[in-house]
Amino acid sequence: MFEQTFKNIDDILHKDAGCSSELDYVEQTSWILFLKYLDDLELDRATAAELTGKAYNPIIDTKYQWHTWAAPKLRRTQLLKNGTHTERVEVDHNALTGDDLLDFVNNQLFPYLKNFKLSSEGADTIEYKIGEIFSELKNRLQSGYNLREVINLVDELRFRTHAEKHEMSHLYESKIKNMGSAGRNGGEYYTPRPLITTIVKVVAPKIGDKIYDGACGSAGFLCEAFNYLKNSPSTGSGSGLSSKETEILQKRSFYGKEKKSLAYIIGIMNMIFHGIDAPNIIHTNTLAENLADIQEKDRYDVVLANPPFGGKERAEVQQNFPIKTGETASLFLQHFIKILKAGGKAGVVIKNTFLSNTDNATVAIRKTLLESCNLHTVLDLPGGTFSGAGVKTVVLFFEKGKATQKVWFYSLNLDRNLGKTNPLNEADLSDFIELQKTKADSPNSWSIDVSEWLLPSSTSHMSPENQSYDLSVKNPNKKEETALRQPQAILEEMKALDEESAEILDTIKELL
Repeated sequence: MFEQTFKNIDDILHKDAGCSSELDYVEQTSWILFLKYLDDLELDRATAAELTGKAYNPIIDTKYQWHTWAAPKLRRTQLLKNGTHTERVEVDHNALTGDDLLDFVNNQLFPYLKNFKLSSEGADTIEYKIGEIFSELKNRLQSGYNLREVINLVDELRFRTHAEKHEMSHLYESKIKNMGSAGRNGGEYYTPRPLITTIVKVVAPKIGDKIYDGACGSAGFLCEAFNYLKNSPSTGSGSGLSSKETEILQKRSFYGKEKKSLAYIIGIMNMIFHGIDAPNIIHTNTLAENLADIQEKDRYDVVLANPPFGGKERAEVQQNFPIKTGETASLFLQHFIKILKAGGKAGVVIKNTFLSNTDNATVAIRKTLLESCNLHTVLDLPGGTFSGAGVKTVVLFFEKGKATQKVWFYSLNLDRNLGKTNPLNEADLSDFIELQKTKADSPNSWSIDVSEWLLPSSTSHMSPENQSYDLSVKNPNKKEETALRQPQAILEEMKALDEESAEILDTIKELL
């Protein structure tokens, strides 16, 4: 139901002069979907209140509720032959459209919703998040008739059951994936879902942990961590989450920061669509925070993140870090190490060149990571894992609080090339997940002892070439394939051997 509707909406947006790219399609679909989702949420809350005999105070005033302006309905009573009456609900074809609809949306609805940011009781409320969303977004559709068509399609969707919400959130993330490949800001929004799921499983957060992503984009890591914890309650009873656990997950578990405006808004809506009413996501530049100012109260139990690749930061940003570098991902890694609590766990995606680069900053960060954290696992990913990114990546799994003694490596070798039409899937990562539990050796996995690297230089037995703490270790369990020889080379060798044999025979004959 949702998939075809999304395709039809994209077709309409493609025709509108105000929408020129996949990013615009996602942005415009998002705010309309959100208002319909919010209307269904209010209906659910009103029904629940009625069942308990309580009054329900709606979030949105009647004039601005979806079923008032977007999809008004007419109720018609019909007299049947048996003398009874039946009620039929029909679409009100006099609903706003064209310029009247545009005028209402642009000049009444959006200003009203923006004001929620000022009138709400606090930043941890859904009212505040509504205000933030509509402060950052704007209606880009220039045709009120196109807008009417999109609204009519969205109105046919339902977000009432768990299955409906799950399908919608899944397809919404598919749209985010397309947006990440659209050109502008590509790669900043989307991490493949199978990889996110795998990272969350390996890090294995628990209910009560404060989980953080300082470059959260569309909030894929936070949404997946929510799904993971929601479906594996700490009681282990299989009876579902307690009311206390539900409150913890809703209000005190997931935290994110995002610099880009559109990604920030998409992240908020993505989390709301997944069932978190008031996401703790802040619109800010994480790297603008001075590491020296981070206190114990600011730290988190879990870090899950895929910071931007290849960015270059200005000198004033670099001043916030003890190890100065223009590389965005390297600054983020310093931030993540610092903001973890003692005993905290992390799964961070980074370019594979981090393992081997010999510049002073990268070497110093590797040394810091190995000395202050237990880097227990490195997952080496094949090219094409990130559609359009054009870089190879690794995932660093580490725990803060004690130095690294041994690192377990896993090289993901697939029998196919990854790409847009052949993406990474969960089955590809199943072997890694299973072997990681025991950190066993295999044709694709091995361990190295790095404890000697961390000894004082005067007593270290590490060779001079390894003073860079190079982690780009080749797989010792992978047999090197012998290169096939060319036929001409083989023939030449046979000729040489024949000539050598003839000479030996001649020598023997002379001795006889």
